[in-house]
Amino acid sequence: MIKDMVEVTSRPRSLVDVPLHYCPGCTHGTIHRLVAEAIDSLGIRERTIGVASVGCSVFIYNYLDVDFQQAPHGRAPAVATGIKRVLPDRVVFTYQGDGDLASIGTAEILHAAARGERITVIFVNNAIYGMTGGQMAPTTLSGMKTTTSPYGRDVRQAGGALRVVELLAGIDGVAYAAREAVTSPARIHRARRAVEAAFRAQIEDRGLGIVELLSTCPVNWKLPPVEAVAWCEANMIPAFPLGVLKDTTRSGD
Repeated sequence: MIKDMVEVTSRPRSLVDVPLHYCPGCTHGTIHRLVAEAIDSLGIRERTIGVASVGCSVFIYNYLDVDFQQAPHGRAPAVATGIKRVLPDRVVFTYQGDGDLASIGTAEILHAAARGERITVIFVNNAIYGMTGGQMAPTTLSGMKTTTSPYGRDVRQAGGALRVVELLAGIDGVAYAAREAVTSPARIHRARRAVEAAFRAQIEDRGLGIVELLSTCPVNWKLPPVEAVAWCEANMIPAFPLGVLKDTTRSGD
């Protein structure tokens, strides 16, 4: 008989206890947990409102026990702005993929950042359009094959991959900008700290907080889940360097 058992982990209170529908190896589920853990740690569940955008990211409202509003494609920052301005005591966040935020939603995120909207942005980057069939996204890497770039992305025709947090970090209204990955336990631990820091930027009324999380899409990458993680490590992390790019709580920022 085992005595004195200690619980070392459990399901976050803010994460709904239902099966995930995502494709095998997809890391959206991991990121959902990180968001739920941050909400629980900060004690903000009762006043948090999420904005789900279009793409695989839209289904987050099935898995987090907070209020949600769905936004049209790319418009999550605009919808979040409206909610936050009407209900300034709420903690408002968007959950968006790269096809949504970095393509059709580019203007929305740039102007929300320029205004310093007190919202938090969780940006999931798997370098491809996931839900609609694996098309080239603004973050697709040079030479990467997709359904709309079957011979690989040609930077002379389509340009190079867009580095979103580098772009936003230079805007005065952004209080926190970071990029992490969810490809190993150590990286997931760092990602959790970044997600919480992005929420803190809003709670402390400092400005917009964004954290980009490098994710996998095994089905559209046409790789087994384990190989997809290795591919992300070998290809995405060198193209999208990890770390905190801006944090206004640090001296000199």
